[in-house]
Amino acid sequence: MELQIESVLTCPRCGHRKVERMPTDACQYFYECEACHAVLKPQPGDCCVFCSYGSVPCPPIQLQRSGCC
Repeated sequence: MELQIESVLTCPRCGHRKVERMPTDACQYFYECEACHAVLKPQPGDCCVFCSYGSVPCPPIQLQRSGCC
């Protein structure tokens, strides 16, 4: 499987979608929706906003690293 570093984040509040580049060396815990300005944070059990709201999980999860970030 090839590592994907772009994911479409979808805001659960307003539905706004945006393609974002994921960091490969850290988790992103917060993300501000540019449409409604809601600050997204990971859902319980997820390590980052990409795992909770993205179309593709974060790189550490894609690579199946234990403990994620």
